[in-house]
Amino acid sequence: MMNKFGIPQISTGDMFRAAIKEGTELGKQAKALMDEGKLVPDELTVALVKDRISQPDCANGFLLDGFPRTIPQADALKEAGVKIDFVLEFDVADEVIVERMSGRRVHQPSGRTYHVVYNPPKVEGKDDITGEDLIIRQDDKPETVLERLAIYHKQTKPLIAYYTTEAEAGNTQYYRLDGTQSVESISDELNKILG
Repeated sequence: MMNKFGIPQISTGDMFRAAIKEGTELGKQAKALMDEGKLVPDELTVALVKDRISQPDCANGFLLDGFPRTIPQADALKEAGVKIDFVLEFDVADEVIVERMSGRRVHQPSGRTYHVVYNPPKVEGKDDITGEDLIIRQDDKPETVLERLAIYHKQTKPLIAYYTTEAEAGNTQYYRLDGTQSVESISDELNKILG
């Protein structure tokens, strides 16, 4: 999608992981929370996103990944005058999410991602290109994923009603997709929706 439209993907998770790697104060705060399966407070996340979307590469649009997660974050975006053209919900059952996340393996230096079932490396536990060890991120461990899902149901799921109301008012377009489909099927659906 990003290549097709020439827009950046803005992932709050990636931005926080970069801050953690750089050892910034925000990174240290975020790491402590993320390691416990908790989400970073709204005020920190909103400030980070507002700064990011003001960059020149976002002039023609952007894809927000993992943000907003709460009604206050959605309100903060709206108050900042950030227009959200499309809201895409990928519907996936909790047990499928746990399976997918807990099977993920990452080559930390490059960010290459594998899955033990869906996208296994050629040699178990090793990066295909460098042969270096793959890791399980702390936030991909089953107990951490379950904690994050509990937070999702409490804090993020209400955004479905929020953006449904926004769509009914003509402020955005809201689409719900079956996130268990193949990548190709989801890509086809997205092409139909986004043009």
